[in-house]
Amino acid sequence: MVSRARVVTVRATRRGVAQWRSSLQLRVVTTALAIGLAAIAVLGLYLSTSVRDGIYEQRLAAIDREAAALTAQVSENFSSAATTSDGELQSLLNDTIATLGATSGSTAQDYFLLQEPGGTAQVADVASRGDLTEVVVTDELRQANIASEDDQVLQAVGIPAADDPGVVRPGVIVGSTVQAAPDSRFEIYYLYSLEPEQETLSFVHRVLLAGGFGMLALLGVVTWTMARQTVTPVTRAATVAERLAEGHLSERMPGARGTDEMASLARSFNEMAESLQDQIRRMEELSAMQRRFVSDVSHELRTPLTTIRMASEIIHESRDQMDADASRSAELLLGQIDRFESLLADLLEISRFDAGAAVLDAERRDLSDLVMSVVEQAAPLAETKDVRVSVRLPDADAAADFDPRRIERILRNLVVNAIEHAEERPVEVTVAEDDRAVAVVVRDYGVGMTKQEVEHVFDRFWRADPARARTTGGSGLGLAIALEDAHLHAGRLDAWGRPGQGASFRLTLPRSAGVEVGEPPVTMAPASHEPGVRTGQIPVVHPSAGPTPTQIPDLAANDLEVH
Repeated sequence: MVSRARVVTVRATRRGVAQWRSSLQLRVVTTALAIGLAAIAVLGLYLSTSVRDGIYEQRLAAIDREAAALTAQVSENFSSAATTSDGELQSLLNDTIATLGATSGSTAQDYFLLQEPGGTAQVADVASRGDLTEVVVTDELRQANIASEDDQVLQAVGIPAADDPGVVRPGVIVGSTVQAAPDSRFEIYYLYSLEPEQETLSFVHRVLLAGGFGMLALLGVVTWTMARQTVTPVTRAATVAERLAEGHLSERMPGARGTDEMASLARSFNEMAESLQDQIRRMEELSAMQRRFVSDVSHELRTPLTTIRMASEIIHESRDQMDADASRSAELLLGQIDRFESLLADLLEISRFDAGAAVLDAERRDLSDLVMSVVEQAAPLAETKDVRVSVRLPDADAAADFDPRRIERILRNLVVNAIEHAEERPVEVTVAEDDRAVAVVVRDYGVGMTKQEVEHVFDRFWRADPARARTTGGSGLGLAIALEDAHLHAGRLDAWGRPGQGASFRLTLPRSAGVEVGEPPVTMAPASHEPGVRTGQIPVVHPSAGPTPTQIPDLAANDLEVH
């Protein structure tokens, strides 16, 4: 039970702390209440102490004056009375106690007349309440009273109640000495009750406590109201900002009417939202115009390009009848027309993606077979660049539902780019699979890429180095189209690079078409035997996911080298 109660307490505390941290209004109210509680406690303590000291000091001063007057009266009575025997002295003592009890204006509760130690009179001590003599008149008090001679002695005491001895009420006893006969000196004590003053002080404490709680409650209500008036517009602004971020550009913040600061905030926020909506609308219109322009121009260029190709092919077939310069020009013309057609095809493909007209023609295929076909097609380029391409295939089946034409285009783009930038270093192609996905990693050890270049590698018409000489491609659309093809399959295309360490691209596809992929079955950079290349935990940059660390699994693989 103790352990369960502790767990419940800890959970409740954590929930309270979490709620306190997440609510500005709650923090403002609790802070104000804490400060108010401290201020009220300090003020209450000061007032209570001041009232207590004032009440008791005034009462003690009055008691001191009254006791002095009574002592003077008793001394005068003793001086005027002629006592010749112990009996007469005893009668005088009894009459004095009776007279003190009947004295008007006296607020003393009880009176005590005690003969000083060493006195010769044979008389008994007299008290208005004899049972209190030993309780309130202590030996220490008597010694201090005798030693003070003509001065009065005051001492705080507890007075047992007459009806209930177990109840003790606050009081003070005042002592002095009087000369009752030439050879007899007596101690006289006056007992005063401070119960009325104690009741007054308790009443003051109750009033202060009730007033403190009332002020604290009022402070909480005022602070809560003010915090709500301040925080509510901010909360509305945060909600509207979240809606704007989700794409609901027509959202506006209420409360824009008025002249106060919150109304000014609402107006400024709404003006910002309107400006943002207008800019986004204009950007969307401009983007739509650009896409429409690219699509229209691409389609319009196909007819004249077809005519140009037919003419160039006729010229190219007749190049043997031309001189050397004209023959070379015919070959260059046909090559550039091929590149122009490739660029035009890329532009048309991009326009299809932008228009949402791209269609996936998926079928069940083995990714390993497609990878081998692409590598074989790139073999002449690898031989020209003096680059060794190695392929690592899994023992298990790497079949998945995908569009062979689009995936082949992605792989061809990745492999050709790796060969072009390998700088005569090896290129590794790794195929991996698990129960949910299949993946291909193309890794080179060439020039590599910086972090900024990795972030833009999938942008349209982007090149890491526009001045770099290239033998194929060059439109800057290959990786952008590859990324769109991967997303069309509900897959992902990741990139990694380090300057001087090479670059790595990973294509991950789900086993079943349209199913989101989870963690890829292979890391960005497979294990390499080349010295100086780090393996294991490698930062990965995905164009939509950001950096994530991955680990390299052990892959049973077959190697194929293309020279």
